[in-house]
Amino acid sequence: MSKRGGTSRRSFEKQPCPFSLRCHLMETPVAAAPAGDFFPSFLLLGFATLVAALLGAAHRLGLFYQLMHKVDKASIRHGGENVAAVLRAHGVRFLFTLVGGHISPLLVACEKLGIRVVDTRHEVTAVFAADAVARLTGTVGVAAVTAGPGLTNTVTAVKNAQIAQSPVLLLGGAASTLLQNRGALQAIDQMSLFRPLCKFCASVQRVREIIPTLRAAMAAAQSGTPGPVFVELPIDVLYPYFMVQKEMVSAKPPKGLVGQGVSWYLENYLANLFAGAWEPQPEGPLPLDIPQASPQQVQRCVEILSRAKRPLVLLGSQALLPPTPSDKLRVAVETLGVPCFLGGMARGLLGRSHPLHIRQNRSAALKKADVVVLAGTVCDFRLSYGRVLSRSSKIIIVNRNRKEMLMNSDMFWKPQVAVQGDVGSFVVKLAQGLQGQTWASDWAEELRQADRQKEQTFREKASMPVAEHLNPVRVLQLVEETLPDNSILVVDGGDFVGTAAHLVQPRGPLRWLDPGAFGTLGVGAGFALGAKLCQPEAEVWCLFGDGAFGYSLIEFDTFVRHKIPVMALIGNDAGWTQISREQVPCLGSNVACGLAYTGYHKAAMGLGAQGLLLSRESEDQVVKVLHEAQQQCQGGHPVVVNILIGRTDFRDGSIAV
Repeated sequence: MSKRGGTSRRSFEKQPCPFSLRCHLMETPVAAAPAGDFFPSFLLLGFATLVAALLGAAHRLGLFYQLMHKVDKASIRHGGENVAAVLRAHGVRFLFTLVGGHISPLLVACEKLGIRVVDTRHEVTAVFAADAVARLTGTVGVAAVTAGPGLTNTVTAVKNAQIAQSPVLLLGGAASTLLQNRGALQAIDQMSLFRPLCKFCASVQRVREIIPTLRAAMAAAQSGTPGPVFVELPIDVLYPYFMVQKEMVSAKPPKGLVGQGVSWYLENYLANLFAGAWEPQPEGPLPLDIPQASPQQVQRCVEILSRAKRPLVLLGSQALLPPTPSDKLRVAVETLGVPCFLGGMARGLLGRSHPLHIRQNRSAALKKADVVVLAGTVCDFRLSYGRVLSRSSKIIIVNRNRKEMLMNSDMFWKPQVAVQGDVGSFVVKLAQGLQGQTWASDWAEELRQADRQKEQTFREKASMPVAEHLNPVRVLQLVEETLPDNSILVVDGGDFVGTAAHLVQPRGPLRWLDPGAFGTLGVGAGFALGAKLCQPEAEVWCLFGDGAFGYSLIEFDTFVRHKIPVMALIGNDAGWTQISREQVPCLGSNVACGLAYTGYHKAAMGLGAQGLLLSRESEDQVVKVLHEAQQQCQGGHPVVVNILIGRTDFRDGSIAV
């Protein structure tokens, strides 16, 4: 006998149909339950609902938590101290900020714990400075800004950090937790604003949550593909109990039941904010999750590369991420012996004029290569979305971010092997697997010969006269000859910086700072600030376009106040020339592209910095003026060198969009 749902077919057939059963019940009202039995059930249900609601409210108010964790109402400690303790435990040395009342406690606490607090003139500069610290140290850079407009001012820098994959922690003030969505000063939905920009977003609602939230944020910033994280710190979790109590609870006794009810609610809300606030918690770093290539993937790549005749490696910024130190990565690249192009933070990895480092004619080299290793390099606009890769080349790509790694692979190119893992570790393992492998020297020599031909073209352009002022190509060649070995290059601009990228070589790894793929103008002052603080013994040379310098000028006040001696070289051609190069021939107008030969050196002097001028009248004094600027920096002064330049055809045809 078959059964379905636990009922035999026979027993099912004996059951009356539902309709007849319903008719039977209608005909026999005595079968219904007594009406009086309904009310106890209803009351029981109502009582249970009330109890559940009360328990839920008690949980939200933290009444159960307060039974085990008391509030120290006499303590003058505040949540800012918890913030500072976590930052110190993570090795944070600098906190960049623009002051605001919402975040004052954490700034004061950081200062007391020996974390240097550096205030800037614009919040975006604070985040750019934190970004530079993250890139140069391999740790998390930290910025703290006040609520509302303080936070919205950072959006561009946070997005730049996201695209550049920099681990930056942004701490943002906020209105009190009790006043959210009630029209408080500078109160907006900050979480919705930053969720698309950050790997991790959290709003701290109680003082005891500060430490675990910050530890989780720091780990998230560095794990997987690094990036910015955001922690919102409402004002009532940062200030001490007695101050929050004064603002939240009336000093006068409440009148009436409603007043007493409101007072009881606020007292318990306040107690929940501070319950367990000062109990010891671990403050140090959490383990990081860094993806690694599998041995099988590495071996497959070893086999492909071992059969190559014309191999090529493109190293990008991800190659310089921890845990692989730059010196170990350099040894691996030299051991590999494959000609390579260096981009982003990998610039300078092989020092100056290394025989394996190919600098020019990248597109032509990629077309000829039979195996290409894209190590932290992606097929975005910089590689023409993959169109510069030859269809006959075998492409090995490694990246921590799978989506970025496979970008445009369904359109213009296709990887032979795609490895999601840490780039530096992969290159080291690849070199170990190919130990003793050599490639024909004629391939590298062919690429070097193309470099030499291109550099001869540069020399010819440097000697050509310009209509007015100085030839920017010649100026940058002299900068290259003058640049010391301990220098860090910060670049911020369009045409002048684009020219410098071909002519000026960083002297070592992690000595070149550019905005990255977002192409952001205005990074210069913040990057210079972070770089000089991280490496005070280094000379920080900033190459600015005159348009880009407009974003950074006011920060020379910051450099003067904090005694940060950096050197800014402005290629001043009185215009947004990179845009003009395309706009004029295509659209026939130079509208909005014109600037003036402004005396930026005088403006810097007005802010307390040193200012120098270079023009055609001092054409034979370029090196002398550069040395004078160096001496001023070595004496502790920030310097602006305003270099009036003419226009050349050096970058004709370069893209602006």
